[in-house]
Amino acid sequence: MKKFSSYLLVPALVFSVGTTMEIHTVSAQSANDIQSEINDLHKQKGQLNDKKNSLQNNKQEAENKINQNLNKQQSVEEQLDTIEDKLGSTKKDLLAKEQAVQKTNEQLEQLKADIQKLHKEIETLKKRIKKREEIVKNRLQAIQQDGGNIKYLEVLMGSQDIGDFINRSASVNTIMEQDKSIMEELDADKKKMQEKKEKVEEKKEAVATEKENLVSQKKELENLKQTLDNQKTAKDQLMATLEKEHKHLEDYKVSLEDEQEILAAQETALQKAITMAEGKKGELEQQARDNAKQQTTGNTDASTSGSSSHAKPATGGSGAFSWPAQGTLSSGYGHRWGTLHAGLDIANSTGTPVKAAAPGVVISTNTPYDGKMNGYGNVVLIAHSMNGTTYTTLYAHMSKISVSAGQHVNTGDLVGAIGSTGQSTGPHLHFEVHRGGWNAAKSNSLDPATVLP
Repeated sequence: MKKFSSYLLVPALVFSVGTTMEIHTVSAQSANDIQSEINDLHKQKGQLNDKKNSLQNNKQEAENKINQNLNKQQSVEEQLDTIEDKLGSTKKDLLAKEQAVQKTNEQLEQLKADIQKLHKEIETLKKRIKKREEIVKNRLQAIQQDGGNIKYLEVLMGSQDIGDFINRSASVNTIMEQDKSIMEELDADKKKMQEKKEKVEEKKEAVATEKENLVSQKKELENLKQTLDNQKTAKDQLMATLEKEHKHLEDYKVSLEDEQEILAAQETALQKAITMAEGKKGELEQQARDNAKQQTTGNTDASTSGSSSHAKPATGGSGAFSWPAQGTLSSGYGHRWGTLHAGLDIANSTGTPVKAAAPGVVISTNTPYDGKMNGYGNVVLIAHSMNGTTYTTLYAHMSKISVSAGQHVNTGDLVGAIGSTGQSTGPHLHFEVHRGGWNAAKSNSLDPATVLP
């Protein structure tokens, strides 16, 4: 926090009267004027205290909102961490499912190869069956050649004697045993082939079912991942909103602190102005007593002066401010783009002198790098007292500052130079006039054109 040593200019009272009675009257009147100004300064000091209390309440409210914002940010961060954990687990499971699906695809490809191999084996079995059928056929043909075109039973029944029957039976049994063996082998081959076929089909069906399950599970994981991605996006957006709100609240808190600092300086200046006014009042009262004493002793030196004047403020009597810089009026006072442009802009080349618009005391000076009054760049605030009313003038975007806090200035004294610091699009002086103290809301700002020549 900067330390301020500032005071308000008490209007200088210049008088010259023609008679001792006039001297007493003017002095008394001047003392009454100063007392009126002292009363007004005390009133302004009370208003400043009210404003200070209001600012403190606003600051406390802003701090509470900042804490609430930070708690929300912490909650969102925790939710984001949970979502990130779920996303990580889901991605891991999804990768495992993708690998499992890939594995089942490989198994299906292997089963296709097995089925192709089985088809080849079936073809081989078919050839073997066909070959065995040829053998059986050949054997039957051999019997037919030996016994004519007769069946086995006819062969047996045509035996000449028991010996022939036995011989024929033995031959038939031998053929039948061989044929039976061939047929059993054929049946075994067919059964084996069918078993292989069924086994491969079962395995193919099981793998296909497993693949369907895996694809379904993968789809569920993909949906879960999409849901988590959407939740993360929403939380990220909420976090961005909270961070933006937090920055706005912090900036608002800083502006309140700036305003508190300025109010403290203005309060100090008002107290000094009261002290100076009370001192001047005492001097005038003492002068009135001295004049009365001179009147009673016959001292008439003052009555022969032959000239008179009236008390007038150091500002020239009208209370108007002087133009703070030469240049072109590039922007006036008023609302634009939804905000209040609370002053007027005077455009000129960088380095053009900027001067005090009225006598007063420098309240504060700030630069673009001290974190105060953001956007104004190099800026100076000056407090003025005119006819019992306090004003504050602001000079912003300057290229340099030529005064310091607490310094007394007169009209036309060098304050700085035109520049383009802070939020500025080109070299110019931004000039504001406020009735009372400066505040960030610009609620008491005046159109400078109404108080300039």
